[in-house]
Amino acid sequence: MLRRVIGNVAVRRHFQRALSSKSGGGSGKPSDVSAAVDSMLLRSLKEHYLEVSKMTPPPPSDVSAAVDSMLLRSLKEHYLEVSKMTPPPKVTPPSPFEIVKGSLEGTGAVLRKYVGNEEINLFVMRLAHGGDDEDDDGINQLFLHVAVSKPNQAESLHFLCGLYPDALGIHSVSMRPKLEDLELSDDPARYTGPSFEELDEKMRDVFHSFLEERGVNESLFPFLQAWLYVKDHRNLLRWFKSVGTYVHENPSAENNA
Repeated sequence: MLRRVIGNVAVRRHFQRALSSKSGGGSGKPSDVSAAVDSMLLRSLKEHYLEVSKMTPPPPSDVSAAVDSMLLRSLKEHYLEVSKMTPPPKVTPPSPFEIVKGSLEGTGAVLRKYVGNEEINLFVMRLAHGGDDEDDDGINQLFLHVAVSKPNQAESLHFLCGLYPDALGIHSVSMRPKLEDLELSDDPARYTGPSFEELDEKMRDVFHSFLEERGVNESLFPFLQAWLYVKDHRNLLRWFKSVGTYVHENPSAENNA
């Protein structure tokens, strides 16, 4: 700063000296005075350029801290916005299905019921879809996994279905080990049965009747759709909170350098 002040004073002195020589009737011509002023201005600009070029940039830690601060502010704003969203009306599952305790917090069964010596568990998730749809098909399609198990049996009868507001379609039927979570990875060497479409129409109808008699049909859609909304909402809030906590408690490595 001192150098900058001295430089400014020097420019003013040179400028005043040039003007006084002009007003004092000396031999200086207007063109000479103008050239002198231009020269002094250029020299001053050069000095300031060199001074600024030597300035030390802010340390990386300051930049990193600023980014962390902006990220935390954005996460908080989105968290508050999502937390104010209106949940769907409360819907109860068709009787006698019961909501499995803790299902909103994990990937296990959502609904369970017992029919005679059978235990029926329902797992649900949204069908993945790509592209821009002209309607709400992405919202009105659910992936339903039905597991029918019996006591003292190591395997269960599994149905993979597409659930819609007005229909239920079966994609496959197979025998699988009993599941605790919605884990559908298969052993490539394991035979899981024919494609459902390869079965004759009569057998397909029988499998549909098998599920219908156990209450597995489109009447489940309103509850499962609302349940998924609540689960997605909770997961999103939890994500905003956990990421914000991580950034707050674990500042960027550059901050600790």
